[in-house]
Amino acid sequence: MPARIAARRRHTHAAGGGRVENKAPKTAERQRHRGMDRSAGSFVAVRRLSGGASCHHPSPAEVVAGSTAWIGRGFSCVCAQRRDSDQRISFELSPAQEGCLQRLQNRIEVPYDSSNGEHQEALKALWRASFPGTELLGLVSDQWKDMGWQGKDPSTDFRGGGFISLENLLYFATNYTKSFQELLYKKIGDRALWEYPFAVAGVNITFMLIQMLDLQAENDRAFDVLYCITFKLMDHKWLEMHANYMDFNAVIKSTRRQLERELVLEDIQRIEDMPSYRFLDR
Repeated sequence: MPARIAARRRHTHAAGGGRVENKAPKTAERQRHRGMDRSAGSFVAVRRLSGGASCHHPSPAEVVAGSTAWIGRGFSCVCAQRRDSDQRISFELSPAQEGCLQRLQNRIEVPYDSSNGEHQEALKALWRASFPGTELLGLVSDQWKDMGWQGKDPSTDFRGGGFISLENLLYFATNYTKSFQELLYKKIGDRALWEYPFAVAGVNITFMLIQMLDLQAENDRAFDVLYCITFKLMDHKWLEMHANYMDFNAVIKSTRRQLERELVLEDIQRIEDMPSYRFLDR
């Protein structure tokens, strides 16, 4: 069953997504990758807390109970702020929601490990989904620069987002193939001479969402779908702002503001109801 989006106001620290450095990616040869059939829908409830001055550090009991004040280690960058006049708002989570929330927290806490076979296979799968028919010469290779990694070893760029940032990119590549390829190859719009590095931008978006959102979900993939929406929205903002390489952080901030506006709209009941969902194409 879809989880409803419950949106309430809160103030958070600005997302300080990692700074983009080094060269913009080379133009990749156009490739297409056939999409796979996906789940019927991924929905998310977003909790917003009113502003004050101090961060709340949760107890294990609050995590289990699903308290709205819970930020969790995976969401440690989010600051739940309160005023004396604010009343604490609580949500009752279903067992399914509690399980999904815990799994999301667990995913966020996993660092990328270049010696882990599962992580290596996920990175190879990302290459195959991005450049079908092009052989990957190695997990450390100059080929990765064509995708927008800052060097020949993508593992050095995962520090800010962890393994979930790789999972997000892979989910995007295999579930919304057309949109993914449009962003990878910069197919849409009048592009800047110096573009944002695609893969590093993806890690920054994961990091921004972890900072920005305190989620409860009945579908494990709610975060991943929101990630895909955010990546497409970021590129839309990039074109709208006529941005170039040096404007990336400003674009990220504008993207965050747009997401915050959409998530508090009263008629948003599902992720698919968000205005920016229209940017996605399978």
